[in-house]
Amino acid sequence: MLHLLAGLICIYALTCVKVVYGQNEKGERFLCTAVPIDKDSCPVQSLPVQSASVREEELRNTVMQLRETILQQKETIGNQLETIKELTSKLSRCESDSETFRKMNKDTMDDVPKDPNDTIAVLGKTMQSLKDRLENLEQQQMRANISGASFPNELRNLLQRRLEDLENQLLMKVNELEEEKSQLYNETVAHRQRTDSTLNSLMNRISELEKGGAGFKSPENFKISLPLRTNYLFGQVKKSLPEMYAFTICMWLKSGLSPGIGTPFSYGVPGQANEIVLIEWGHNPIELLINDKVAQLPLSLSDGRWHHVCITWTTRDGLWEAYQDGQRLASGENLAPWHPIKPGGVLILGQEQDVVGGRFDATQAFVGELSHFNVWDRVLRSTDIIAMSNCSSYIPGNVVAWTDSNIEVFGGASKWPLELCEDRLFDN
Repeated sequence: MLHLLAGLICIYALTCVKVVYGQNEKGERFLCTAVPIDKDSCPVQSLPVQSASVREEELRNTVMQLRETILQQKETIGNQLETIKELTSKLSRCESDSETFRKMNKDTMDDVPKDPNDTIAVLGKTMQSLKDRLENLEQQQMRANISGASFPNELRNLLQRRLEDLENQLLMKVNELEEEKSQLYNETVAHRQRTDSTLNSLMNRISELEKGGAGFKSPENFKISLPLRTNYLFGQVKKSLPEMYAFTICMWLKSGLSPGIGTPFSYGVPGQANEIVLIEWGHNPIELLINDKVAQLPLSLSDGRWHHVCITWTTRDGLWEAYQDGQRLASGENLAPWHPIKPGGVLILGQEQDVVGGRFDATQAFVGELSHFNVWDRVLRSTDIIAMSNCSSYIPGNVVAWTDSNIEVFGGASKWPLELCEDRLFDN
């Protein structure tokens, strides 16, 4: 009897419980369970289901973790972007400092250059700062790995390459600065040597001037230099002329300005400032004045070269001759005939006298160099004049001889050594 009841109960249970191997159209799942004999119902066991509150809590935690991870990555990326900006700024500053230093060295060529060690030190500090930045990035990566956040390796590799490029550029800048430092040092030494050489030359010249030409090889081998057209540069012959009835005046001239060479010499006596004058004023021809009487001479002396000039005159019929470089270019008569040259006057080199010994006019001043000014109280033969012009002989004047003791200079005019024939050959 009991066995029969158990069989009926199982049949009923099979009827109410659908055993399937998949899901029905409603998505339900059924399980087959053995029913004890003493039970009057067939309970259906269901799978354990978590409560809704526990599942929501897990979802909330997951969302919070994801949000925290996203914020950490955002912060990391922001830090890396800021680091990239700083690295770019450092590189720009390095390039700007290098360019500024190069321009500074170029604009101050004549000044003593600054030592670029300070700039190199600044670049070194910048490099150390970049390395510190990289270490900070590595530490941030370690922290990110510990926290489980992913660190952008591409960004780190980019920063690493950027830092290597900066290191290479810094090394190149340091090498360039060292080369520039060496070049500037060499230029400074060369400039100092040139300056010392110039100063020594000036000191030697000043010493020669202070010695008054005592270093001349011979008393007549010197020249006077009149470099400016003024009314205060001139030379003066210490001796005065005696009364003369004839004369020959010879000199070497090298004119420095045109038009008009000015006045190579003038002799004035009381009552007659133009007793003997040789002058070329403006575009007028060269003139010889004796007792204020005029003869025009066809001389050409304004080419900046040395020329030998001789003038002869005699009171008899006022005969005159003009020589340039040994050639007689002109002659004439009736130039102050029967007028003797008066004594007791002043003989000036380089200026025309409006009164005896003074009142010079800058427009009539001679500019250039003058040497071997000699005066004779007779008319020299043409052969003697030719011999002096070609440097085959030298005849000192018997009235005024060109010696250092006979010539004074004033107003900035100066005496210089001169080997005249060698200088003339060099000019030619």
